[in-house]
Amino acid sequence: MSRDHLPSAERSADSVEAPFLELLARGATADAYEQPVLLARAEGLPADRVAALEQAKLLALRVRTEIEGRRRREAELSALFETAHDLAGLRDLDAVLQAIVQRARSLLGTDVAYLSLNDTAKGDTYMRVTEGSVAARFQQLRLGMGEGLGGLVAQTARPYVTDDYFKDERFQHTRTIDAGVRDEGLVAILGVPLMIGPQVIGVLFAADRRARVFEREQIALLGSFAALAAAAIDTANALADTRSALDRLGRANDIIRDRSGVIERASDVHDRLAELVLRGGGVHDVAAAVSEVLDGTVEFAEPGATPATAVEAARTDGHAVRHGDDWVTAVAAGGELLGALVLRGHPGLDPVDQRTLERAAMVTSLLLLARRSASEAEQRVRGELLDDLLDARDRDPRLLRERAARLHADLDGLHVVLAARLDVTAADADQEASARRRLWSAASHLATTRHGLAAARDGGTVLLLPLGPGDTATTLARRTANHLGTAVHEAVSVGASAPVDRLASRPEAVASAYAEGRRCLEALRMLGRAGGGAAAEDFGFLGLLLAGDRDISGFVDRTIGGVVAYDERRGTDLLHTLDAYFASGMSPARTKDALHVHVNTVAQRLERVGRLLGDDWQSPARTLEIQLALRLHRLSSDAPR
Repeated sequence: MSRDHLPSAERSADSVEAPFLELLARGATADAYEQPVLLARAEGLPADRVAALEQAKLLALRVRTEIEGRRRREAELSALFETAHDLAGLRDLDAVLQAIVQRARSLLGTDVAYLSLNDTAKGDTYMRVTEGSVAARFQQLRLGMGEGLGGLVAQTARPYVTDDYFKDERFQHTRTIDAGVRDEGLVAILGVPLMIGPQVIGVLFAADRRARVFEREQIALLGSFAALAAAAIDTANALADTRSALDRLGRANDIIRDRSGVIERASDVHDRLAELVLRGGGVHDVAAAVSEVLDGTVEFAEPGATPATAVEAARTDGHAVRHGDDWVTAVAAGGELLGALVLRGHPGLDPVDQRTLERAAMVTSLLLLARRSASEAEQRVRGELLDDLLDARDRDPRLLRERAARLHADLDGLHVVLAARLDVTAADADQEASARRRLWSAASHLATTRHGLAAARDGGTVLLLPLGPGDTATTLARRTANHLGTAVHEAVSVGASAPVDRLASRPEAVASAYAEGRRCLEALRMLGRAGGGAAAEDFGFLGLLLAGDRDISGFVDRTIGGVVAYDERRGTDLLHTLDAYFASGMSPARTKDALHVHVNTVAQRLERVGRLLGDDWQSPARTLEIQLALRLHRLSSDAPR
């Protein structure tokens, strides 16, 4: 179909979006996105045209922000992988450290970055590498242990940041250090420790000549570079040790032959690991590669799947430890235990092979961090889409469908909105926040695997999950409560809405369904049914008050539908008998007078009702629901009198 034959609405949408797509394509600055709107106003275009351009501008700026964020994360991961590659082919320690400092300064966007190392012989620390420094005195600084911000980092083995160095009294100021910092003109400084095992060997810094707040992601990124720098130093020391050993062993050809195979395997595994990192391999690929090199079976184990004493010893010592006939090395990053690598049935492990196993653990931690970063990005995108649906911020069905399709979700299918909340009272705010994070993580994982959406909201979590064949809102709520409770090891209550569909065209339906789910959640709490899942249909006539659409016909059908159908099929009058029975105070004798029939006839009819409604139909709770259903049935326009 030619453009001239397109509907006018579609041609209008194309022309509105076209200038912003061109700006996105050429990577224009944010200011440039104002030009199409200003031009339209200058040309006196209709108000609806200008409003459409404003909406398209906002959407384009959001896309631009997302693209820039992705580019930034890709640049950070690329720099980490490039540095890991440099480390794998380490030849010149100073060159590797210089590259680390340069990349850290570039990615964090600071004026200066530098690295100091501890001198154990002299008992102080000194500048090893600087980037962006202009002051000679600063570049030649030597600091006593415990002095300055770097001394605080070295003492505590934790990152420290200051927005204004000279106003910060948390660390010990000295005349020498302050003079060097003043010459360099530094104001905001971030320092992270360089660790080899539990030992601090130096500090990696990033600093600005103006006040600045370093974000958590920037602190974590500098910590990753510090880990690589420490690994580079450790590798250089290991290589120096190896060369020294080779020199000593050079006088004995038989020992050289014994060691050559080990060295070749170490080099081989370094090359393989570098290749795995570059081509995006996973943790199990690393384990398989090391298994081949070490001639054994190497497995990656999740936290808690290996003996805690062995993993803690390896984590504390920074090296692989022997556990029976196995070797265990911790996979950790930034003080967080991510798992362990276990070499099975290899008790006589060579020291070089032991170091190879440790290097594999370091590469594994990098891959896990990269995978986590990608997963967290996807979770944020899912949460943002559900937030927009709940707040009805984006009412363009096409854009909503496109955003959902990128997450493998179908907004036109049948869904249920579920409100989930932890039913536990935490001892303090930190524990409560930690429990909520675990709930959010478990809900996000469930939403990803079920092609749904999840977001944190109102102190709990809200999920939008598709309703599968044979499922009901009740079964989905109960299954979700059980799944989340098992995942977080706490009781989780889940309230579900009635099924909703066509959400891309009706985003306001999500907010209504969420309100219904929250009412069901609150009803569970008031009824003492914490830790379970339920929908409005589970609460009998109370469900009429909880449901967003007041499903009266559904309530009547669930309560007395069997009796109605029986009367219609058989031409009987059981409904009238029930009305008379309740009106007579549930007395068969008075009922037979009201109906002008024999008391045995009343008994036979009530027996039939019992078979249709269940043996407990005369219990107080059931009689209340049945009488309400009878009255609603009489009030309906098509009910028989």
